[in-house]
Amino acid sequence: MRKENLDFITQQGLPEIDCIIIGVNCEKTIERCIRSILSGSYPEQQMHIIYSDGGSTDRSIAIAHHFNQVHVIELHPEYPTPGLGRNAGWKAGRSPYVQFLDSDTILDREWLITAIQAMKNPAVGAVRGYRKELHPERSFFNWIGDMEWNTNPGECDSFGGDVLIRRSGLEATGGYDEELVGGEDPELSWRISRNGWKILMLDALMTCHDLAMLKTSQYLKRSFRSGYGFAAVQNRVSSSGSNFWKADLRRIMVKGGGFFMFLVAGIFLLILQQNYLGFACSVLSIIAGSTMLLSPRLFKVEKFMRENNLNKTEAKKYAWHCAFVVIPQLFGIMRFYIGQLFNKPLKNKRSTLKTGLSTPGT
Repeated sequence: MRKENLDFITQQGLPEIDCIIIGVNCEKTIERCIRSILSGSYPEQQMHIIYSDGGSTDRSIAIAHHFNQVHVIELHPEYPTPGLGRNAGWKAGRSPYVQFLDSDTILDREWLITAIQAMKNPAVGAVRGYRKELHPERSFFNWIGDMEWNTNPGECDSFGGDVLIRRSGLEATGGYDEELVGGEDPELSWRISRNGWKILMLDALMTCHDLAMLKTSQYLKRSFRSGYGFAAVQNRVSSSGSNFWKADLRRIMVKGGGFFMFLVAGIFLLILQQNYLGFACSVLSIIAGSTMLLSPRLFKVEKFMRENNLNKTEAKKYAWHCAFVVIPQLFGIMRFYIGQLFNKPLKNKRSTLKTGLSTPGT
């Protein structure tokens, strides 16, 4: 244990914390997550662990029941969401602070004490720390996740699935949106900030995580859902006049939509005007769309090197991701608005869910 944390424990008693874990079909990770909480430096008698299961069909619930320290909540929704699980968890507890975790994470042994120290400031409503990927070397997609989980230390505008929140903040806001299948954490962040609390990113490790994203299909699905989340959250907050995620939504629609618009225009020009002028205009249109889409790779490599502490090769890899990720995100945005039009929102199915329910805030 770090000396400053030991001094903090010695000087004053520590408040109780409810540790809420959510998951579905997470038999491979739930035990590791629970043990990471129990093996931490925070006194066990001051912690209450609650596992909120979203309808597992594997051994997840049985594994959680093996721990006497864990209270298990079994939910059986037709369409599970992260918000349903997290709300059921924190509402079953009573501690003044609530630590939320996905079942595929490992809590750092020092994190809870570090986070509680930051909560001494009554203006702070939520604190987060670094979420580090266990195996970023296993795939390009894991490496991207490791980069994008985190932000610079200091006051920030949102948090992800791992966060310590004041119970009073949850009670004042009503907790998580139970309908969102993506973006539920930033959406709650927005409401907590709107109620006057600060959100802090601490310069400390909070959790380790194994994204285990080894296939392009997984990456595309996750990106699709992140686009859906951008649209869903902005739709919810726009009635208040908030610009939260508005720039991100616009960026995806301009780059992705612009690319397809110029591409289609180029094809039509080539078909309708089959001469040199038509060919030249078609090529120019396709070049314009491609330049719009590939602008991160063409113009932002040095920026990524500087801001993300990357070498040139890494910055180029990241730039390719930033260029092409807007395409599945655009389709996610389109899915949201089509769902709005026909009253058919995107829903989770229990049979397709694994580990933690949450999707990334990109």
